[in-house]
Amino acid sequence: MNLSKVLGGATLASLLMALPAAAQDAAAETAAAVVDKGDVAWMLVSTMVVIVMTVPGLALFYGGLVRAKNILSVLTQVFMGFSMIAILWVAYGYSLAFAGPTEGGLSAFFGDFSKFFLSGVTLESTAATFSAGYELPEMVFVVFQLTFACITSTLIVGGIAERMKFGALMAFLAIWFTFSYVPMAHMVWSGPGLLFNMGAYDFAGGTVVHINSGVAALVAALMLGARKGYLKEPIPPHNLVLTYIGTGLLWFGWFGFNAGSNLEANALTAVALINTVLAPAAGALAWALGERITRGHASALGAVSGAVAGLVAITPAAGFSGVGGAIVLGGVAGVICLRAVVNLKPMLKYDDSLDVFGIHGVGGIVGALGTAIVANPSFGGYPLDGYDMGGQFMVQLTSVIVAVLWSGVVALIAMLIVKALFGGAKVSEQAESDGLDLSTHGERAYN
Repeated sequence: MNLSKVLGGATLASLLMALPAAAQDAAAETAAAVVDKGDVAWMLVSTMVVIVMTVPGLALFYGGLVRAKNILSVLTQVFMGFSMIAILWVAYGYSLAFAGPTEGGLSAFFGDFSKFFLSGVTLESTAATFSAGYELPEMVFVVFQLTFACITSTLIVGGIAERMKFGALMAFLAIWFTFSYVPMAHMVWSGPGLLFNMGAYDFAGGTVVHINSGVAALVAALMLGARKGYLKEPIPPHNLVLTYIGTGLLWFGWFGFNAGSNLEANALTAVALINTVLAPAAGALAWALGERITRGHASALGAVSGAVAGLVAITPAAGFSGVGGAIVLGGVAGVICLRAVVNLKPMLKYDDSLDVFGIHGVGGIVGALGTAIVANPSFGGYPLDGYDMGGQFMVQLTSVIVAVLWSGVVALIAMLIVKALFGGAKVSEQAESDGLDLSTHGERAYN
């Protein structure tokens, strides 16, 4: 369409010149805000692959690690946890995380209920990206963030696998999501948030996702108690092939998780994506080498565990680190998480069934602190304006402490509540011996 013809021969520039200055500024701002279809397409694809990351990726990763009599229980817990958190997110989670006043009151910790059940989220409403003049449809941002809430909550399943009552677990996840995940997402990723305003770097969820869920899994595991026979008899994984497939799906989904967190399709998105290749590769090699040196062999389980440790560590640094920093960060995480799983857990005798704390909690701490270092432009990083490595490290350390304390306290209170509501959160010894597939769900995975 010929715009000048529609305007009776006047050009858009001449019309703008005739407007008052304030109106010109408003018109220019409106004209500059663009919803790019390429960005939208990328974000929708990223959203879908993060769902694959959880269902079936995380479910199969966990499912292969438990005993055959408990695989259906783990699959069901991940599947149903995802389903419940998705609904809670649109009901009030998104509003409390990303809506509300810009200052005053509790705005540093929570939003409000102004977007309860997505009230006000329309076809026309938009969400900002990281580039001036480019926006996303708000619904795209809502559903992308939904997937983060879902996988963070279901990561906790691995810490209490094979022994928690199904109803108690679902209640625990609902409480923890409401009072830990939502405020942490607000504090780190929302403009009024406490840690956001401190300048904390968390590109895709080192504090919000991994430290948050890892600490919750540890607290829940400690309060629940160990599995029958733990540290007295072997409890080997029943199907490492499923775990290997789950790892591949996790890695694939992590591209949407990390690269999607740039909210645009541009060169920095590619940086986040290649870092999401390199860090887990380094983590897998480092874990395998550490096993070879300390235990005499490099295992398949160790390789995939190292890859996940590398993925966890690069998450907060994905868009801040250069490729060299990603390799180093992934390798360091592989070694440290190996020590946490092989040495720390047996020494302290806590039964974190599938090493959620050892990999996600510890790896998240390594990544959050390491982000301050690998973001250094001298090391090839991409920091924000005003970056100072020493100062940034202290901000990162503060964010780690806040995440550990906040999630730990909420998980403790949530476990006390569900224990009271369900007459204890742990299944009976007979149910545990029979396996949760049969005792809880009345099914067997293998007939």
